[in-house]
Amino acid sequence: MRAAVLETIPGALTISDVQIDAPGPREVLIRTVAAGCCHSDLHYLEGKFTHETPTVLGHEGAGVVERVGEGVESLVVGDHVVTCLSVFCGQCRACVSGRTYMCTKVGTRRPADAPPRLSRDGAPMAQYYDLSSFAEQMLVHEGAVVRIREDMPLDCAALLGCGVTTGLGAVFNTARVRPGETVAVIGCGGVGLAAIQGAVLAGAGRVIAVDRQPAKLLLAESFGATDLVNASDGNPIGQVKELTGGGVDHAFEAIGLKETAEQAFSMLGPSATATLIGMIPPGTKLELTGFSFLSDKKFQGSVMGSNHFRIDIPRYVDMYLAGKLQLDPLISERITLDEVNGAFEQMKTGEVARSVIVF
Repeated sequence: MRAAVLETIPGALTISDVQIDAPGPREVLIRTVAAGCCHSDLHYLEGKFTHETPTVLGHEGAGVVERVGEGVESLVVGDHVVTCLSVFCGQCRACVSGRTYMCTKVGTRRPADAPPRLSRDGAPMAQYYDLSSFAEQMLVHEGAVVRIREDMPLDCAALLGCGVTTGLGAVFNTARVRPGETVAVIGCGGVGLAAIQGAVLAGAGRVIAVDRQPAKLLLAESFGATDLVNASDGNPIGQVKELTGGGVDHAFEAIGLKETAEQAFSMLGPSATATLIGMIPPGTKLELTGFSFLSDKKFQGSVMGSNHFRIDIPRYVDMYLAGKLQLDPLISERITLDEVNGAFEQMKTGEVARSVIVF
């Protein structure tokens, strides 16, 4: 099969012929229909995060089940599915305590002495986030897959595999925004726009979008943001506090930068919560004054929106098909696999929400 391979970190993607194994016990072979280009992938291309190479990049995918391995009972050939990097085993302490998004992944990966899921010219390849969706097929553990309705467009469904689920989940599951509360979202890319939609759907009284790109702020407004703050026009903390009379109930950081994470905390009013969604590079330290916590403020992280994706994603599909959740405007362009490097170059400019590879 053809796949986009990351040979070195940092580096660019090369389109290569890769071999994929037959499904083993509790594994599913999927024909990839669409895969989103996520900012998390760009972190690895730029060397901000590390991963074993060579690897087939991509972790936001949707497709159709082609084969199932022994013991797979939740899926059958022909099912339309979304894959999610929150692969769960169902057996570890995190899973049995209801935090499947923190699964230790024991039993979801092949043993070291087993044939690799992916290989090239006889040499094993690393599987990226247990998925590797920038390929014509995916071979994954069944705990990475959820079946969806067949009337759901798979290019939009792919976005639910990571970015949208992360943004919505941070609002619904991690922060649990309540009706009438005030919300600020820093960063209006794919994840941030999903968080804005989540805040609107949760009934937030005021949703403030913060970004440096006027085009992204206008897009945020179309998703329901009530106020727009251009961070290039001055101190965004002061602008948010002026709009809200002292600070918001919830601030979400959806970029992954030290500066904006600290800004999110500083935008809070008393007894408020900042939630970090963005991926801050390893080794980066945040600086917060201890005294500020005496006003009952909280700072918390959110991993993949604290999701239970086999429940959440079908619900999001229903919301999309009912016209309550916007996904189409999140797709800036639909591209071929050969155009994937160009999509990430565009992403660096900050002017696109999501490019989706369509196979």
